[in-house]
Amino acid sequence: MKIKEIKLHQLLMTMKNPFTTSFGTQQKRFVTIVEAIDEDGTSGFGECVSGEDPLYSEEFMDATLIALKKYFGPLVVNKEISHPDEVWEIYKPFKRNNMAKASIEGAVWDLYAKKKGISLAEAIGGAKKEVDVGVSLGLEDTDELLLERIGEKVEEGYKRIKVKIKPGRDVEMVRKIREVYPDIPLMVDANSAYTLDDIDTLKALDEFNLMMIEQPLMAGDVIDHAKLQKQIKTPVCLDESIDSYESAAAAIELGSCEIINVKVGRVGGITQSIKIHDLAKKHNIPLWCGGMLEAGVGRLHNVAITALSEFVLPGDTASSSRYWFEDIITPEVVAEKGVVKVSDKPGIGAEVDFGKMEQYLVKVDSITADDELDMIMHN
Repeated sequence: MKIKEIKLHQLLMTMKNPFTTSFGTQQKRFVTIVEAIDEDGTSGFGECVSGEDPLYSEEFMDATLIALKKYFGPLVVNKEISHPDEVWEIYKPFKRNNMAKASIEGAVWDLYAKKKGISLAEAIGGAKKEVDVGVSLGLEDTDELLLERIGEKVEEGYKRIKVKIKPGRDVEMVRKIREVYPDIPLMVDANSAYTLDDIDTLKALDEFNLMMIEQPLMAGDVIDHAKLQKQIKTPVCLDESIDSYESAAAAIELGSCEIINVKVGRVGGITQSIKIHDLAKKHNIPLWCGGMLEAGVGRLHNVAITALSEFVLPGDTASSSRYWFEDIITPEVVAEKGVVKVSDKPGIGAEVDFGKMEQYLVKVDSITADDELDMIMHN
């Protein structure tokens, strides 16, 4: 493949409902769809999942766009690429910026699969025909409202319910959920809201038979999580702490978690996600694929990676309609009774609808030459 142009479609989308976590509430979502166009005019699509502000991670939208335009886009334009794995090697000299790297690499993976005439899932090595999915629910103003939302999602058949927690909205809130729904597969996500000083609170969650507690302690940490896992019965799942193959290896060796949440953007792309998958399989660590409030392109990348065998727990890839009034792909992602079918069509398995995308469009940037980057790299 030789990519002749990278387009960055910058969108501002409004979510159907506000989404509240321990670090804030979001209803507007900036989305960047990356389009990689080859010499034949075939397009592959990726999605950048960095947020507007550096809250979930150090990456944020403005910095990501600079990185894409100044470095990562020019580095692949006019390059002969025989396999998407080569993109990670091209980007290796550049530290971090995983979400930026992953968005272009994802577009290259989609393009590669289309050129091969196979699905993205097959190109990755996934064999599943369908995947189980759960749903992630943000904090509501009251526990009663949260219970209503849970009821809706249980009725819709999702295989797992995830609720956000933070200090002051944790043990008693979960107790109320269990009083109404004693048997549903339930997990909680703290988004790093606690420390080891909160050990009594975290121990108190053991009584509720939770599938896991996700990222209770500081992002990036594996030491304190290892101490925590030894003191609580609930399996610890790491999210923000797993930002590379190396961090996953360290967490597994230290016993920092019993479960890992793989987010493609957070770890640097599909190639790195596959490496983490193979490591986890070797050590019998169950995986699931977390969500980053993606639009349809990123959502379909998540479905594809979940087709790998060690993704045995339901992921966050709910229906497009869970988050968006109208998604930018046709057909949209649909979960029926907690199951999403893995497309067998070439690439991501859906068309990007430029007509739908137009209503959200803020700006399009085009990258066609690497002269500026060559100057930077040789000085």
